[in-house]
Amino acid sequence: MKDFIYHAPTEVVFGKESEEQVARLVKKYGGHKVLVHYGGSSAKRSGLLDKICGLLREGGLDIVLLGGVVPNPRLSKVHEGIDLCRKEKVDFILAVGGGSVIDSAKAIAYGVPYNGEVWDFYLGKDDAKECLPTACVLTIPAAGSEMSESSVITNEDGDVKIGYSNQISRPKFAIMNPVRTFTLPPYQTAAGVTDMMMHTMERYFSHDDDMTLTDAVAEAVLRTMKDCVHDVLKDPEDYRARAQIMWGGSIAHNDLTGCGLSGDWATHQLEHELSGMFDVTHGAGLAAIWPSWARYVLRENVSRFVRFAVNVMDVPNDYTDPEETARKGIEAMERFYHSIGMPINIPELIGRDITDDEIEEMVRKCSHNYTITQGQFKVLTPADMTAIYKMAAGR
Repeated sequence: MKDFIYHAPTEVVFGKESEEQVARLVKKYGGHKVLVHYGGSSAKRSGLLDKICGLLREGGLDIVLLGGVVPNPRLSKVHEGIDLCRKEKVDFILAVGGGSVIDSAKAIAYGVPYNGEVWDFYLGKDDAKECLPTACVLTIPAAGSEMSESSVITNEDGDVKIGYSNQISRPKFAIMNPVRTFTLPPYQTAAGVTDMMMHTMERYFSHDDDMTLTDAVAEAVLRTMKDCVHDVLKDPEDYRARAQIMWGGSIAHNDLTGCGLSGDWATHQLEHELSGMFDVTHGAGLAAIWPSWARYVLRENVSRFVRFAVNVMDVPNDYTDPEETARKGIEAMERFYHSIGMPINIPELIGRDITDDEIEEMVRKCSHNYTITQGQFKVLTPADMTAIYKMAAGR
């Protein structure tokens, strides 16, 4: 078991009508002039954006609006937000939406007080020392960005998608009303659950196998998400199941399921290149990559995959053949992905075969021009990355 520090300072306000508290919370954390950051038309169409803006104004707060965030949020929008915040002297950023909007808000928050190019943080050239306070009204449970220190941004110049993590960007508060997720389309719901499960699995697949309580929490999150996603796909207005999913997304990425473990984020890094190149839904990309990663690294710690198969995927334990039990767990996960409409390989994800040149370009970006490795469960060299992409391509 690794020594660890657990830090999750975000104030969570959860439940029906929780957004009614937004003005009080902004003022509690020092906001006076607020950038309300959002995505596309759904926030307007649902009436949530107007409601939030009205509540902020009624609370005596000035607001500035910036919409247009897209999935795999763009650096150009971040630059627009930085310029707007500086011009309007914004002192607080409120994201209304899902992970893409929250990640964009964090990047803007880093950039406003910084004299250089905000992309430097994502390239590892500098580390943010300060940022504007951020908070969110969550509408799409998936990324867990509402409680995490992470932000992932796509630079359109080269289709490069990179994450940056810094504790100072954790949102001050997160408002979570499960009712606001009732209208999520089935595909978005399934992709979101896939993403939050992967946040847990990236921590779970570790060589540290003596933190049994953390493992038990992770397994409970995974089992609950598996069960509840089927419930909401049958009945989108199942409040109980929607609430479990909304809270599960936060638990999956606020580091609770990683306490005492050395996580492995190789699947996420491999997927970032997929969504950077093809602009696919992040959760679906993770589903397309994970089975190939799992088969490739299985023998690094067979017992860990056996535990996942038995405790999460309900596979009977064949004590005479642990590796076969482990493989059946991976196959069970593939069946689960298909049952909720997720792909299990790259052709299913993008609708065609991927070329060798495209694979090589993703490997080049994932390895930072062949200079770094990825992962810890098995340290992946560029050759390993190539092999996994080819497996996921069906070769």
